[in-house]
Amino acid sequence: MTKNYEHYISRSIQSLYWRKMIAPFFYLILLGVLWFLFPFSDLLFPTKITEYPQIGASLKTGNQYIETDLTDLYFTGYTNTQLGQTIGYYYYTAAEDSCMFVLLSPRTCEEGLPFISNAHIRARIMQKGKAFQQLTDALSQDLSWTPQGLRGKVSPYVLNEPEYLPPVNLFLLAAFFATGLYACAAIIVSIAYILFPVLSPPCRQLGRFGKPSELLAQAEDELATLPQLATEDMFITEHYFIEIAHSGIAVVPIQEMIWIYKYSTLHKIFWYHFNISYTLHITANKHLYLQCPKNIKSDIDGIIDYLAEANHNILVGFSEENRLKVRNMQDPTGRFSKWFLARERKEDDKC
Repeated sequence: MTKNYEHYISRSIQSLYWRKMIAPFFYLILLGVLWFLFPFSDLLFPTKITEYPQIGASLKTGNQYIETDLTDLYFTGYTNTQLGQTIGYYYYTAAEDSCMFVLLSPRTCEEGLPFISNAHIRARIMQKGKAFQQLTDALSQDLSWTPQGLRGKVSPYVLNEPEYLPPVNLFLLAAFFATGLYACAAIIVSIAYILFPVLSPPCRQLGRFGKPSELLAQAEDELATLPQLATEDMFITEHYFIEIAHSGIAVVPIQEMIWIYKYSTLHKIFWYHFNISYTLHITANKHLYLQCPKNIKSDIDGIIDYLAEANHNILVGFSEENRLKVRNMQDPTGRFSKWFLARERKEDDKC
């Protein structure tokens, strides 16, 4: 049964970008799940607290991150340090019939002001822990109180401003939104390529040699009338070489090719050699380079023979002589070669 090649290139481009949409689509679903599992929304939109009882109520609902205004803050004289660096200063303020400890960041308290009349902060609600016990033990000695007596007069909650957005949280938020935006952009771009295949990279690549839409239409018409040579994923028509592989698509005018050769790769597991695959390397004008990997030798040889016959100017086979010829064709003035030589000399001088 003859295969239908009508609009085969466009359909293959659409199929390729449908597949490329799968990964970012499921990644966005994963980000949505993480949004509900972790308190990203609480960090971005903290609960606004105006009264002390709301702190406990917020914590009971599972929301640790708040935004509030505090008044009459007094420095305790104690700081919180990590790895020898001061990350916060302990203050206390009135909280109904008791007082509450607040750990302020160095910027908010200006490196430990004795008194702060008011401060607007975003903080994480912390409950009694090791740091709380150490602070109350030290303060009880200063005040000649028992630690138990002091703790009875202090709120069980500590507002921790440095813990609201530490570097780890900031990095996670940045990664969350950056990767999410990248996934959205990938989906939007893929949809554009599906709707308009001529905008896709394989077709834009044709723009080096003419108008992409016209060249694509010509290649489609020639392929639709059955290719002159076809392998599993490579086709040759009257004027074009076409690769339609699972990983990518390429369309190259045969008359623009200047060098072709094959490269073999031995595949093995430990000491066992199980097969050899061949990669077709194509160099064309306008600095176009193409690789067609994982092919069998007979297919590659047939493609090379046909291309060499269709365009007698193509250099066939890898050799130093052919490499130099291609370099001269791609860079006839030697401008880039001189630049690379000058750069290499600079590196040698540094060494």
